[in-house]
Amino acid sequence: MRGPRPPRGLSHAGTMPRIPPTRTARPVDAARRRALALAPALALACLLPAPVARADVIPVKGAEMRVEEGEVLLNAEFDLALNPTLEEALQNGVPLYFVLETEIARPRWYWLDEKVHSTSTTWRVSYAPLSQQYRVASGLYSQTVGAIAEVERLIGRVTSRPIMRAADLSPGARYEGAVRLRLDVNQLPKPFQVNALASREWQLASDWRRFPFTP
Repeated sequence: MRGPRPPRGLSHAGTMPRIPPTRTARPVDAARRRALALAPALALACLLPAPVARADVIPVKGAEMRVEEGEVLLNAEFDLALNPTLEEALQNGVPLYFVLETEIARPRWYWLDEKVHSTSTTWRVSYAPLSQQYRVASGLYSQTVGAIAEVERLIGRVTSRPIMRAADLSPGARYEGAVRLRLDVNQLPKPFQVNALASREWQLASDWRRFPFTP
């Protein structure tokens, strides 16, 4: 004759049956999860170019073109002022390069303006510590001055600079002249170029000044 059935969950020996242990997921470290989540953003940031600092503006006091003796001549005046960082760089032997860019275009109502002529002039500014003199050079032109204010005046004041032959323009036609002055950081020594792109002190340029011109 069978004995009484043991309660559910108990074996005949009166012990609980062995339940196989369940495997729990291994916890992932929180910092590691955050790092994995940020990895795509960091990779994208590495591919993007470094931010370029906004340039300080060189005020343009005036600009005009005129024809004289068969040449188109430019008059322009910029209120150029070197900041202390640029002055210190000069005195430590770093030359600075300023570029004057000039354009002449012919307006067209039915399409983009026709660019007739463009040119650029580069000034190289250096400092000689023994004589404590600044040298401003452009092509065959060179002048030595004793103060930074004279450097600013020489570069910032353009008087009767030849641009192009007047014969290449249509007499009586309406043209638009444009001019700007900027510090060219691409001509700096390589170690300075990286810092210059991200530093406002090294970003110095005027806006384009545009004006009507009729030969």
